[in-house]
Amino acid sequence: QLQLVESGGGLVQPGGSLRLSCAASGFTLDYYAIGWFRQAPGKEHEGVACLSSSDSDGSTFYADSVKGRFTISRDNVKNTMYLQMNSLKPEDTAVYYCVADGIGERLCEGEYDYWGQGTQVTVSS
Repeated sequence: QLQLVESGGGLVQPGGSLRLSCAASGFTLDYYAIGWFRQAPGKEHEGVACLSSSDSDGSTFYADSVKGRFTISRDNVKNTMYLQMNSLKPEDTAVYYCVADGIGERLCEGEYDYWGQGTQVTVSS
């Protein structure tokens, strides 16, 4: 069974950092396009950071709102993806979802096949 399991969300003060993790089981992340989406209350899903598959070109996409603050990465040994979030702002508050898709070139567009359960990130003093 293909599954993505997230961890690492929580409450953090503005300017702080968090690292989200997403462990994959049932498939090898290296051959999939991966990413992180978020959904704030009353808003649609937003793709914030995406990475194409290793057998594609390994390119990345970052939403303008997170460029220079968020970094997506993949550990092929642990079959896990990460989202390092620095200089967090109250507007980063949302439920964050890790995603994966068999179309290796996908970069935060279209519909991803696999979604994690979501983890809440709250940025507040």
